[in-house]
Amino acid sequence: MKKSPAPKPTEAELAILRVLWERGPSTVRQVHDVLAPERESGYTTTLKFMQLMTEKGMLERTEDGRTHFYRAAYPEEATQQRLIVDLLERAFGGSSAKLVIQALTAKPASSEELREIRKLLQKERRSGVPADSVQKEKDRE
Repeated sequence: MKKSPAPKPTEAELAILRVLWERGPSTVRQVHDVLAPERESGYTTTLKFMQLMTEKGMLERTEDGRTHFYRAAYPEEATQQRLIVDLLERAFGGSSAKLVIQALTAKPASSEELREIRKLLQKERRSGVPADSVQKEKDRE
């Protein structure tokens, strides 16, 4: 069965997802302990968010005895792609060029990031296939 598209998480949900993408399956306590230094919220708030995210299909929960482990239901790249497509349409009228120009103006890319961008552009030129089509093929695999 094919999953529906990755949902668009809120800022708080993204913070939880980042922890799970970095750490892998984790308990609520583990996620809360990572987030606690940067957020003023209690354990029960983290628990409630993770329960709601499970209901929304953003997280999957497994049990090992009495311990519940949560993991992201979608890979980081799929969620990022969904957020970018939404931003691209809403803020830039679908123009990838405008988005890239604004992104690079707001925060210049590192040398390594610029190398990656150049490689992607060269690959697109050689193949004649838009880079977003290449990414969509990777997501299907």
